[in-house]
Amino acid sequence: MTSLDFPVPQFTPELLALRVEVRAFLASARANGSLVPGGGWSRFDPAFSRKLGERGWIGMTWPRRYGGHDRSALERYVVIEEMLAASAPVGAHWIADRQIGPLLLSHGTEEQRRTLLPRIAAGECYVSIGLSEPGVGSDLAAVQARATPVPGGYRLTGTKLWTTRAHSSHYIVVLCRTEGERGDRHAGLSQLLVDFTAPGIEIRPIIDMTGSHSFNEVRFDEVFVPDAMLIGTAGAGWKQVTGEMANERSGPDRFLSSFAVLEQMVEAVRRQPSAEGRKVIGRIVAHLAVLRRLSLSIAEMVRLGQDPTVQGALVKDVGAVLEQEIPQLARELFALEPSPGSSDALSSTVGSMLLAAPSFSLRGGTREILRGIIARGLGAR
Repeated sequence: MTSLDFPVPQFTPELLALRVEVRAFLASARANGSLVPGGGWSRFDPAFSRKLGERGWIGMTWPRRYGGHDRSALERYVVIEEMLAASAPVGAHWIADRQIGPLLLSHGTEEQRRTLLPRIAAGECYVSIGLSEPGVGSDLAAVQARATPVPGGYRLTGTKLWTTRAHSSHYIVVLCRTEGERGDRHAGLSQLLVDFTAPGIEIRPIIDMTGSHSFNEVRFDEVFVPDAMLIGTAGAGWKQVTGEMANERSGPDRFLSSFAVLEQMVEAVRRQPSAEGRKVIGRIVAHLAVLRRLSLSIAEMVRLGQDPTVQGALVKDVGAVLEQEIPQLARELFALEPSPGSSDALSSTVGSMLLAAPSFSLRGGTREILRGIIARGLGAR
């Protein structure tokens, strides 16, 4: 059985200075009312995204010729960690910055990069992802959406589920079959960049258990997609999308979703100290520290040009367990009745988080899928 390497991240005085700068920005934004905490990477606030774009905090690692800033993966990590810890509303640019930019840098055409990346880095272009489908679950290789080659491009027909912020995005990257049959599994899949202004697209809202609307069902009915919107190589979509998923799974967003609950738990235990409270808080913080170290190691792997697919799956799996556990631990520790919208801040936050928690082990790949990736990486299957 092989072992997994998690390299030691290289911290510098510049990283500390950047963290101080980001915290000062967030404190100022909170003071002047331009930052209303809540929602984090699921909350859509274009004005806030544009402010981050102006400061160079979107597309940080991308080349300057595409609107990026040639900064390191660890510098980017510092910024997104501080944004998530503050529950800053970064949802407008989040997916485009985390996944679509790296995808286009790796596989996109020069025209695609020149057209989209500067706008994404400015916080002015938002992109959704079309992976999951009805009846397919987490088996992406079984997607049924099909793009038939026609003169000048493709005709796309199919349905995508759980498309975060599709109703607010300019584009969607769709994984679909462009050749072969469904039984071909990984062969014949491609990624298309689809403009939401194209005729034949219907977006239906999916309201989650918290009552919020970030998910959607998107239907494509013979939507024409020009050849120029094919990302990478036709038929190579499976390899491309698995690399893209590594970016989705390894960041601090995979263990900080319940951070607001932890902060309120700490404050409550400070007001009313107890041995049990210290024990619960200590265990959560210890787990969080380990996850953060592993996640930082993945940022270091990216900096070194290494493949973090297996390590990212591990961080995402273990992180989702902790994220789901924190609100339940708060409920048990304080014997509170979770109630979204309650005047009691902890009760309200725990209530909202308990409703959202089931999605933590679904988004970015279910637990079973992730553990299969880890097992293969360890040579156990």
